Amino acid sequence: MKIYSMTEEEREYLKQYDMTRYDRPSIATDMAVFSVMDDEAAVERGKNRSVQNYRKSPESKMKILLIQRGDYPYKGYWALPGGFCRKEEDIYETAKRELYEETHVRNAYLQPIGIFGEPGRDPRGWIISHTFMALLDGKMSKLRAGTDAWEAHWFDVQMDKREIEKNLKEDSAAIINEYDLRLQYENIQLSAVVREKKEFVQYHETVKYEIADCQEIAFDHAKLIVYALLSLQRQVEQDGKIVFDLMPETFTLTELQKTFEIILNRPLLAANFRRKIADYVIETDQMVEGAGHRPAKKFKRNVEAFYR
Repeated sequence: MKIYSMTEEEREYLKQYDMTRYDRPSIATDMAVFSVMDDEAAVERGKNRSVQNYRKSPESKMKILLIQRGDYPYKGYWALPGGFCRKEEDIYETAKRELYEETHVRNAYLQPIGIFGEPGRDPRGWIISHTFMALLDGKMSKLRAGTDAWEAHWFDVQMDKREIEKNLKEDSAAIINEYDLRLQYENIQLSAVVREKKEFVQYHETVKYEIADCQEIAFDHAKLIVYALLSLQRQVEQDGKIVFDLMPETFTLTELQKTFEIILNRPLLAANFRRKIADYVIETDQMVEGAGHRPAKKFKRNVEAFYR
C-alpha cells in the first residue's frame, strides 16, 4: 500500500489556505459517567465517610456523576463532567483526562455516543460536544473534594418512557415518546422531560431529541443523559458484555443479574439470564457468605469471550 505524501504544489496551496474564512467552533467533551452501587458506597466515595447498616444489605441503584457549576453560565445548576479540548489534544485524550480529574479512575470503559452541536445549546457561543459514556465501579472512584463553588455527587437515576403519538402508514411512520428523567442526591432533586421524535421513511429512521421541561440541569445535558441511558440499555439488550465494566473483579451471578435488572428497569428470569451470560463468566474458587443465606460462588469475566 502506497503511503500518501504531499506534492510541492499541494504544500504551496496549503500555505495560501485561509482557515479564518469559516467560523470555527470550540470543541468540548461531556461525559455521562454511570455506576451501579448502593447509597452507602456513594457516600463513602463522595464524602470519605461511611454509614453502616448491619441489619440488611443496602439496595444497589443506577447512579450518574454530576457536578454543580461554580461559574456562569448556569451557575449553581448541575451538569455532566467534561471540558474543552486542548490544542493538539485528541478528543479521546480530553475525555480520559477529564474523567481522571473527576474520579481518579484510569482506563475506565469510555465510548463516544454522539455529537451535539445545535445552535444555542451553550450561551457562551458555538460549542460542539463530543459526548461519551463512561462506566466504572463506583467503589473504586474518588471524587474531587468539594469547595464552596464546586461539588460533585453520585445521583440516583430513574427514567420512565411514555408513548405520546404513533402514526403508521404503508411506507412511513411517525412516533413521539417522552422520557421523564429524575435525578436525586439526598435532598437535591432534579428533573426533566425529554421528547423523542422518530420518523421512518421507506424504513429508514431519523431520531431527534428535544427538552420539553427541565429543572436545574445545565445546558442541554438532560437530553445527553437520556441519550446515554438509551444507548446503554440498547447495548445491554444486545449482548450485555458492557455490564461487566460496572462490576468489580469478582462477583456473584445474583449481583450480576441485579445490575442487568437495574439498567433495564425490569426483572429477569434467572434461568434465562444465566444461559445468556454463561459464555461470559468463569467460576472462581471464592465464596461469599451472608447471614441467613447459603454461600454463593463468585465469578469473573471470561476474557476469551470479550477479546476475540
